[in-house]
Amino acid sequence: MASLIRLSLCLLVFSAVSLMPVAAQASDRDRIKAFLNVTGFDVALKSIGLSARHAPLMLGMEASDFGAAWSRLSDRIFDPQLLQEMAIEMLEETLSDDLLAHAAGFYASDLGQRLVEVENASHLHPDDDLKRREGEVLVEAYGSGPGSRTALLDEMNDAVDGTGQALRAVQEVQLRFLLAASDAGVLGYEIDEAALRAFLREDEDDLHDRLRLSGLYHAAYTYQTLSDADLRAYRDALSTPEMQRVYELMNAVQHEIRINRYEALAAALAGLTGGEEL
Repeated sequence: MASLIRLSLCLLVFSAVSLMPVAAQASDRDRIKAFLNVTGFDVALKSIGLSARHAPLMLGMEASDFGAAWSRLSDRIFDPQLLQEMAIEMLEETLSDDLLAHAAGFYASDLGQRLVEVENASHLHPDDDLKRREGEVLVEAYGSGPGSRTALLDEMNDAVDGTGQALRAVQEVQLRFLLAASDAGVLGYEIDEAALRAFLREDEDDLHDRLRLSGLYHAAYTYQTLSDADLRAYRDALSTPEMQRVYELMNAVQHEIRINRYEALAAALAGLTGGEEL
């Protein structure tokens, strides 16, 4: 009987030890999911799919050229649950507990939640042209120069992406999407990678200016209901070493997911012709 009890105890201990990594993994995933929610990064990921409606323009085409199946294809490739799972897997490997706690602590504050609310609304607004037009009007009204709200918005954007990740990501998405489309036979001709890279480098200065203005107009539209004091506090929070590292990681994750999904989209487009169903 004593032997059976000892055996049972050993089995219980063994089971508990065996389950510890699984429980820890589940706990980590839950914490990352909570992080995505409190920071609004889950909605930012969802907006990647919304941008896919412009993907055919990179090929010199329209969504209608691929028939009625286009929207279903886009929805499948950019499924929000899939994007979130990809982000969780990447962040589990890169986002330390200290950085997670720092960012989550800020975004859980009153200011942080108000920021997330307006950022989420902007991410999910389907009319990019309207956001740009309204943002441009606001920037013109704000004026320019040191101390202006326009300068403050620029400083915020620089804090979020001071290393130029956005520019390199846009170039890489274009490159990889076009190459994948070429390989899949969607374009009907082959693209020389070296020539395309050279072309993108030549366009780099213009692209930088376009991205800066686009980011400025987007920020003006997004944060129009917030005070200058709120934006200064946000800028200062974004400028801390911890938040710089958090945004470096989140930008890298978002860009890697975008590249991955656009390559998948290009490959899937080979199965579509005008009017066909998937």
